[in-house]
Amino acid sequence: MKWFARNKQEDVWDEAIEGPLGDIEAAGRIRAICEAAAASAAGSARNDKRESERYEHAAKVAMEIAMKISDGLMRDDAVHRIVDLCMKADDLKTAQILFRAIHASWIRETVQRDHPTLAQ
Repeated sequence: MKWFARNKQEDVWDEAIEGPLGDIEAAGRIRAICEAAAASAAGSARNDKRESERYEHAAKVAMEIAMKISDGLMRDDAVHRIVDLCMKADDLKTAQILFRAIHASWIRETVQRDHPTLAQ
């Protein structure tokens, strides 16, 4: 019975990338991934195994895209979004590593203000 067959909904981070992304497109994709994975990050913080796997996969894809952004400020902003996602998942270790990768002082200050535990 195909009526009741579930269609697996693809996640934003699983969509195929056609061709190389420019910096603006990459930043937009990271923003979309972080917004879509926010619920999974919250589930990961509650030790939900399935949601934790979804969060980890989304964060990994977002980090891979962020590494390819050539503009420093755009990359720092994208990393800021990924740090916010990590903090929603209580993934302090990854958030601290990413925090150290932010070079723009005003973005670092914003992250420190939003997440004071990273400054330690």
